[in-house]
This record gives sequence, structure tokens and C-alpha cells, in this order.
Amino acid sequence: MFGTTETPAPTDLIKDGTEQSFMQDVIEPSKTVPVIVDFWAPWCGPCKTLGPALEAAVTAAKGAVRMVKVNVDQNQMLAGQLRIQSIPTVYAFFNGQPIDGFQGAIPASEIKSFVEGLIKQAGGSVDGGLADALAAAEEMLAEGAAADAAETFAAIVDEEPTSAPAYGGLIRAHLALGDLDQAEALANNAPAAVAKSKEVEGARAQIELARQAAEAGPVDELRALLAKDPTNRQAMFDLAQAQHATGDVEGAVNTLLDLFKLDREWNDGAAKTQLFTIFDALKPQDPLVLAGRRRLSSMIFA
Repeated sequence: MFGTTETPAPTDLIKDGTEQSFMQDVIEPSKTVPVIVDFWAPWCGPCKTLGPALEAAVTAAKGAVRMVKVNVDQNQMLAGQLRIQSIPTVYAFFNGQPIDGFQGAIPASEIKSFVEGLIKQAGGSVDGGLADALAAAEEMLAEGAAADAAETFAAIVDEEPTSAPAYGGLIRAHLALGDLDQAEALANNAPAAVAKSKEVEGARAQIELARQAAEAGPVDELRALLAKDPTNRQAMFDLAQAQHATGDVEGAVNTLLDLFKLDREWNDGAAKTQLFTIFDALKPQDPLVLAGRRRLSSMIFA
């Protein structure tokens, strides 16, 4: 679905091979893509389990690998040349040479790792084009096409449920659409595999800030309060929330840092907690995050 080129049909990816077609089906194609050769026989019990599992993994790789099935009963000379002593035996060829293999039936997780290892050895990507789709979705979101971004992120999640960047992106897309309740529902029901990821935690931080923005007071009124009493802790905190709500993230960070410097223990360290919420909502390498963390650290360890 997400590849940059048309995915070959399964009949192109998986075929039956013979001694006569081995050069055409295995050696020649292996000069561009790894080719897995499954040596099997109709009477072999483990072969009946391994074969379909291999086919599923090859199909899922969307053309990054191919597979040829060789019935050893019908191709005994080839099996002898390749020293096949027991079945199932699996060899993988690349650039005309065997580069990996195994004997016997193995679990699906090991098959997946085997296939991914072949793709990496061939210099390919194991994400099936998901990286390109993620980049496209992020670009849509940055350009304001939140609905399109949400649709793309959702499609990626359907194909790869453990993709933390896609799941976090889906939450952020719903935030951009103004659907705060749906964003929060997604965050609360995130799969265990991604629930604690930096992408989902960052999206949660954005949800919290969005909730705060709905209740933020007018910036001018809060500045007027501080003009009368520059040490008004609550007014400083409220001002930081209002600044963030209006898009002045740098101002919010500076106000919170000033509050932390004035009274780090106020309201159970609320200034520090709010700073971390803002930092989590931004990208780790954002200049505001880097500068803010440095200034905060200098105060903590002063």
C-alpha cells in the first residue's frame, strides 16, 4: 500500500521452481533482490506449516524478497547438488550466492526476522514503504491538511499497529482538527506497545495543553496583575498558560522559568511540571526545548 513503486503480484513473488528453471527463477533475480528457496516434499509434515508461513512473510515484504518452492522428490539432482540432507531446508540467495538459510520449521517471529535480515543485507528497507507514508502524513499535517493526515496516519496504524510515530501522529491530527475528545480517547486507549512511547507521550502533552488553552485567561489582564505584583505566583503561572494558548511558546517557557527561579516549590513544583509538559509536546531537538532545559538545569544545580 505504501511503497513508492507498484507492488508485484503474489504470483510474481512466489513460484514453483525446477532444476531447469533454477537459473532463471533464482540466480538471475537474486542479482537485484534476495530470493528464498524452500526445499520441501508433499509427505513432509513440517513443510506444510513452514511453507505457508514463509509465503505470508514474503508477501508482506511487498517485493523486497522473492520465494521459489522446490519439490525435492521431483528435483532430486538439484537437491543433491545443493546437499539438501533433510527437509524442510531453506536457502536464501543474493547476487547469485547463498547468504543465509535454516533447516526445519521455525516460529513465525523467527521467519519475520529471517526475512528482515535478508532485506537489510541487500540494502533495502523493512518498513514496506511506511517511512515514506509517515513523512507524507507529517507534511500534510504541517501544511494544514489535518483530515488527509488523519486518514493517512490511520491507514498506517491499520497496517502497522505498533508504529508509535503513526499512532502519535493520528492523535495530533485529531487535535489539529479540533477533535479534542477523539484525540484523548485515542491516547487513553493506545496499545500497550506504543502507550509509553515518546510520540504518544508527546501527543498526550499536547492534549493537556489544549485543555488548558480552553480555560486560559486574557494575556493583557494577567500582565496587568503582574505589573501590580511581580511576585504573584498564580498570575505568572496563568500568564504562561495564556501565552502558550496564543502561540507564544517561547514566552510561556520564559515565564515559567522565571516562576521557577522565584519559587521552585510553589504549588508542588507546578512551574517545573508545566515546563516538562511543554517540552514533551515539542520535538526533542527544538531550540526552545534545548535552551529551556539548559536554563532549567542551571537553576536546579546552581
